[in-house]
Amino acid sequence: MKIEQIYTGCLAQGAYYITSNGEAAIIDPLRETEPYMERLEKDGVKLKYIFETHFHADFVSGHLDLSKKTGAAIVYGPNANPEFEFISAKDNQEFAIGNIKIKVLHTPGHTMESTTYLLIDENGKDHAIFSGDTLFIGDVGRPDLAQKAAHMTQDELATILFHSLRDKVMTLADDVIVYPAHGAGSACGKNMSKETVSTIGEQKATNYALRVNMTEAEFVQEVTEGLLPPPAYFGMNVAMNKKGIESFENVFNNGMRAINATEFEAVAEETGALILDTRDNGNFAKGYVPQSINIGINGDFAPWVGALIADVKQPIILVTEPGLEEETVTRLTRVGFDNLIGHLEGGFEAWKKAGFEIDTVNRITAEQFAEEVKIGESKIIDVRKESEYEAEHVDEAYSRPLAYINDWVKDINPEEHFYMHCAGGYRSMMAASILQARGYRNFTEIEGGFGAIAKTTVPKTDFVCQSKVLKS
Repeated sequence: MKIEQIYTGCLAQGAYYITSNGEAAIIDPLRETEPYMERLEKDGVKLKYIFETHFHADFVSGHLDLSKKTGAAIVYGPNANPEFEFISAKDNQEFAIGNIKIKVLHTPGHTMESTTYLLIDENGKDHAIFSGDTLFIGDVGRPDLAQKAAHMTQDELATILFHSLRDKVMTLADDVIVYPAHGAGSACGKNMSKETVSTIGEQKATNYALRVNMTEAEFVQEVTEGLLPPPAYFGMNVAMNKKGIESFENVFNNGMRAINATEFEAVAEETGALILDTRDNGNFAKGYVPQSINIGINGDFAPWVGALIADVKQPIILVTEPGLEEETVTRLTRVGFDNLIGHLEGGFEAWKKAGFEIDTVNRITAEQFAEEVKIGESKIIDVRKESEYEAEHVDEAYSRPLAYINDWVKDINPEEHFYMHCAGGYRSMMAASILQARGYRNFTEIEGGFGAIAKTTVPKTDFVCQSKVLKS
């Protein structure tokens, strides 16, 4: 028996590849199937089942492409009703893979079809659970995402999750390994650990939601407290996972279409495409194709694309660093942005050499900011998360989280100058590009963000540990 966790950091997502005696199973696969196909061929095993823990909201699954290529059956737990051929597993049903078994534990609450899969080893011993979004390391799945589909409130779903955890998960032996679908950074929970593997015993001892003496009411209150609104693309990804999608290869080939600088602008206008520039924020600030939106590939790229662009059907044309086109297209397809028109051949340098118009962002260093700013007179906008702002911020700065830019941008006075920063420059450059694309120019973005500002003499509030902020 072999278990491999295939963890994708940019999505904080874990897929699982399991083999035993010539047969294999894959749990919660990502959209691109080639890595799985290569593993199957290398190991000389046949894929028998593709298990889905639930209808994912934060990424598009590769179950359909994988099933077509291998003939493996797609398995969901009770209450799932996708629009394609699948096995609707019953609670406690077992599936044999070689010398091991996968047992279905229906654990609704995060969604009503949410299922935990229990791996029983060759000796008949409970070995591990693949808990999907039911149980994370240090947290549990948020119960607010499936309210509309389930016709329930988040409190009602949280109550169901409470009993799923206590009746199905916490009754397992302490040495059973826990393999979740996500880790820290995912929007599917609020307090996940950076660790991606644990045990039932460790979670009973450390996970706030699994306290032995916790009442149902306490669980509901604590699990629903402090939930941020889900990214706008979540519902669209759920629909794609239920209904089926275009093959990864077709979408990938569209995105890999090279468009020369002369044709680029015309193609963007004809298709109504958004120009997405995925270069480093420092390079973007020095020059970019006018009207581009910057979301750097070297960061939480896919989640921010989902949060800021939101509509997965939006046509997109790419500007990347040469050589990163394939990586960029792959990451976009993972979160369902399939309407890719192509990419700028040769990247921004080709546009620049062709002599076309460029735009820049007014960026200054933290030291320059310290010299210029007048606390109490200058307007300062902090686009970090509220918890980061509450932990410590520049005196008199306004908290305007990037995630809510569509809400607060309308309140900006275009005649009033302001300074803008995040933690390190990644998010503030996204905000800068969005503002400039909408005609706002009277601002200065600060290189290095709060991390650099904190090293200057600019007055700041007293630091408060973020864990205390989150719990307050």
